[in-house]
Amino acid sequence: MITVKNLTKQYGDLKAVDHVSFDVHTGEILGFLGPNGAGKTTTVRIITCYMLPTSGMVEVDGKNALEHSLEVRRKIGYLPENAPLYSDMNVLDYLHFIMGLRNISRERFSSKTKEITEICGLEPVINRNIGELSKGFRQRVGLAQAMVHDPEILILDEPTSGLDPNQIAEIRDLIKELGKEKTVILCTHILPEVEATCGRVLIINQGKIVADGTPAELQSGFQGRTKIWMELKTTSENVIDRLLKLKNVEKVKQVPADDGGSKKFTIECPSGVDLREDLFNLAVQNQWIILELRKEQASLEDVFRQLTTS
Repeated sequence: MITVKNLTKQYGDLKAVDHVSFDVHTGEILGFLGPNGAGKTTTVRIITCYMLPTSGMVEVDGKNALEHSLEVRRKIGYLPENAPLYSDMNVLDYLHFIMGLRNISRERFSSKTKEITEICGLEPVINRNIGELSKGFRQRVGLAQAMVHDPEILILDEPTSGLDPNQIAEIRDLIKELGKEKTVILCTHILPEVEATCGRVLIINQGKIVADGTPAELQSGFQGRTKIWMELKTTSENVIDRLLKLKNVEKVKQVPADDGGSKKFTIECPSGVDLREDLFNLAVQNQWIILELRKEQASLEDVFRQLTTS
C-alpha cells in the first residue's frame, strides 16, 4: 500500500530524514516510533504530501506522491498531533465543512455525520462549540475529520493524547477494528499502546530506521541482560551465595517479598540465557520451596531506549 524508497529531507547541513526506506502493507497497523527530532513527523508529512522531500520517492497504492499528489491525498486520512480544528465552529458545522472539502455530496451529510459521530463517540457534543470541548473530545473531533471520507489509509499522530483510560481503550479497539480494512500508521510515544495495538514497529532515530519488526521480534532480539524473579520459602541464610555459584549468574539481589515469610530475588544473566531449569534443580537440592520462578522479558521501552540513546 505504501512504499518509501531512499527518502531524504535536508535543511541546510541537517538531514532530518536520511535515506529512509520501508513498506507498509494493506491492513497493517504499523507503530512508528522515534524520539523528538528523530525525523518521524517529517517522514509522515512527506507521505501525506504536506511536505516535499529533498530526494527519494513515496508511492501510495502504486501512485507516485509527487506526480499524483491529489489522488494520494484522497486515499489518506491524517490526524496530526495538533488537530486542525476551528474553535469558533460547533462540531456539526465543522464536520460538514470537512465533508465539503472532501467533496462528499450534501445528500450524504446526514448519514455520514451519524456514522462518524457514533464511531468517534461525539453524540454528546455534536452541537457544542469546539472551543468549549475538553482536550479528549477535541481529539475525537480531529479523529473524525481524518476518517470522514472513509480513506484507505489512516495516519494518526498521538491519537489518544488527552483521553482518559476508558477512552484510550475505546480508541485502541477502534484502531484494531479499522486495521482489518485499512492501513494504519500510528505515531505515538506511548509504548504500551504500540504493544497493545500494532502488529509491526518501525523505530527511527537521527533520521535513520534503526529497527523494523513485530514487538515480539524486537524484544527477543534485545541485547541486554536476562532477569529472572525467584521467590522462595526457606530459612536458609546463604541463598545468594549458592545462587552466585551457578554458571552464567552475573548478579543476585534480594528484594522485598509480598509475603513476610518468604524471600524474593532477582537473578541476572547474559541475554538469551534461561537459567530457570538450573534454578529449579538448585532449589530441589537445597529443599527450597519455590513460590515464584519467572523470566522477565525485555520491554519495548527497553528496546526503544537502547536504540535511541546515544
